[in-house]
Amino acid sequence: MKTPVYLSAMALLASCASTPEKFTYPEAPADATTDTYFGTTVPDPFRPLENDTAANTLAWVEAEREVTENYLSQIPFRDNLRKRISSFNDYAKQGTPWKWHDGKYYFSKNDGLKNQSVIYRSETPDGADSEVFLDPNTLSEDGTVAMTGLTMSKDGKYVAYTISRNGSDWTEIYVVDAATGKPLDDHIEWAKFTSAAWYKDGFFYSAYDRPEEGKEFSNANENHRVYYHKLGTPQSADTVAFEDKANPLHFHSATVSDDERCLLVFVGGQGFGDGVIAKDLTDSAAKWVTIEPSQDYEMNFVDLIGDDLYFLTSVDAPRNRLVKMPLKSPGRASWVTVVPEQEGVLVDASRSGNDFILTYEKDASMHPALYTLAGEKKSDIALPTYGNVGFSTSDKSDEVFYSFTSFLYPSAIFSYDKATGESTPLFSPEIAGFNADDYVTEQVFYTSKDGTKVPMFLTYRKDLKRDGTNPVYLYGYGGFNVSLPPSFSANRLVWLENGGIYAQANLRGGAEYGEEWHEAGTKQKKLNVFNDFISAAEYMIEEGWTTPDHLVIEGGSNGGLLVGAVTNMRPDLFKVAIPRVGVMDMMRYHLFTIGWNWASDYGTSADSPEMAEYLLAYSPVHNIKNNGTTYPAIMVTTADHDDRVVPAHSFKYAATLQKADTGDAPKIIRIDSKAGHGGGKPIGKVIDEYTDIYSFIFHNLGITPKK
Repeated sequence: MKTPVYLSAMALLASCASTPEKFTYPEAPADATTDTYFGTTVPDPFRPLENDTAANTLAWVEAEREVTENYLSQIPFRDNLRKRISSFNDYAKQGTPWKWHDGKYYFSKNDGLKNQSVIYRSETPDGADSEVFLDPNTLSEDGTVAMTGLTMSKDGKYVAYTISRNGSDWTEIYVVDAATGKPLDDHIEWAKFTSAAWYKDGFFYSAYDRPEEGKEFSNANENHRVYYHKLGTPQSADTVAFEDKANPLHFHSATVSDDERCLLVFVGGQGFGDGVIAKDLTDSAAKWVTIEPSQDYEMNFVDLIGDDLYFLTSVDAPRNRLVKMPLKSPGRASWVTVVPEQEGVLVDASRSGNDFILTYEKDASMHPALYTLAGEKKSDIALPTYGNVGFSTSDKSDEVFYSFTSFLYPSAIFSYDKATGESTPLFSPEIAGFNADDYVTEQVFYTSKDGTKVPMFLTYRKDLKRDGTNPVYLYGYGGFNVSLPPSFSANRLVWLENGGIYAQANLRGGAEYGEEWHEAGTKQKKLNVFNDFISAAEYMIEEGWTTPDHLVIEGGSNGGLLVGAVTNMRPDLFKVAIPRVGVMDMMRYHLFTIGWNWASDYGTSADSPEMAEYLLAYSPVHNIKNNGTTYPAIMVTTADHDDRVVPAHSFKYAATLQKADTGDAPKIIRIDSKAGHGGGKPIGKVIDEYTDIYSFIFHNLGITPKK
């Protein structure tokens, strides 16, 4: 292995216009491995990096960390940037309250820079007499144990909570006495993609077999079963409530209706939607009945009202509708439409007393409304501006609470009066040093390569001039039926206050306009997503906002794939690229952990010669140019406990970049420790990560940020 060679701090910190930075990267472990796909031989020289526990991989990781830290530590404003990002994050945050089976109100709260938010409970929804119920910060010294969910037994006596360690998708379940907070002995391990669905004196949950030691975060996961755990018994005594041996790659998650009459199991993993089966828990001889046999449609359970199940579904409605069906015979033939498909996309439905609250997405922004149980619209629910909203409701009460957020609006909590239509603030955060009135958000529509109109949000200082010199941070995702509505990020404020424009493009592949929009960015239409993103950058240039020398692109996971792909396609268009935890090897992604689950969006290299050829043509790791073409400055990010998009993707991509002839701009990789795909990351690690991201960006744009 080569020893990294570094230049002096003075040379390293030369401006972008002066002598380019140069240093030698570590030699990655490599071999002569090749794969053959329908007669096409594809080299995979960095295959050894897939073994993330091998000694030579670990040595390479440490060498890369040394290179990256040496580079970043010599940026003179890095420490000041960390302080500024910390100050923006140091504000009180609070979640939407919910009333639970014990009659008390619960909510999450973070006073500022706690690594994890604390769960409080109170006799009143305003939390005036609140007390700490569960504090996840006590579960680890460094905040790397995150609480990922909690549920209460129907009698209000017990609370089960799920945790993740180091950002992994692996889940553990613990139980406490609701009245005293005293922990019980119950402990569930090797669960995944699950909550605790209470039924009588126990709960249903989903888990895999104990994985092979040393391969917990890389091997493919198979045989996801639903178990029933009775309180006071060991996990080894848990019984299998549902399994499907014929389909080992399916996911199975359980839900129990509030009245404990119905057990629902959602079946996913090989489609973008869910199949659903149900069992009547009041009949010991009841068999499973099928509600939806395929995984081709969205199926969201809303409530059991009387003898009817209510679902939000995309069956025969690409933009979704609300339907009901009898519990005894819930097959498609018995479905009755309660609220038909509308112009907007129905993204959420919840029961509130004798009403429904339905939330529609229109042009990537949320628009909620109040409906009767019979499906008649009563009124719209007015929001402060376009943004995102989440409701807390109950079938036993008319109380309604909601959270609202937008690009310039940190999450605020309101109570909503259904009778008057008025919203009353319960919690409004304030951030020192940030005045939302100094900024503006607008929505624009630009034309993609094939003529499709694509929406994009732009947020920037009101006094910004359209003179072509503005730095632009372009963000996208474009996949898996995931929308990008307006959202707030305290980390992003350092970009805005330094004259940057934040541009968020709503690419095809997402859910912004229903299933047709999603399908237009999948499989052999995936290039639509990349072209949408490239067209967004071109729009910002053509409209006089910026130039390629001021353009930054970023995306995570499927968005990391997006950044890697468009950088290969148009390296001339961007100055800096940040592919985070990306899916970079499209030929082998389906062979790791739950990668096979993404085939409904991507297709796989084993599907057909045409699919393999299509994937190979854009796979980021396979299409890096090696002919002197100038690439932007690139910082790849990943984490050692990412068992969703395994770090091998980023390892192989970074090693290929560093070996290729792509010009002198830095190509480094930031490998986080005791962290995963991103969920539950402690605030301290979030601040560290964004300090490094923005330090890298500002430095390579030649900008010294304000203190």
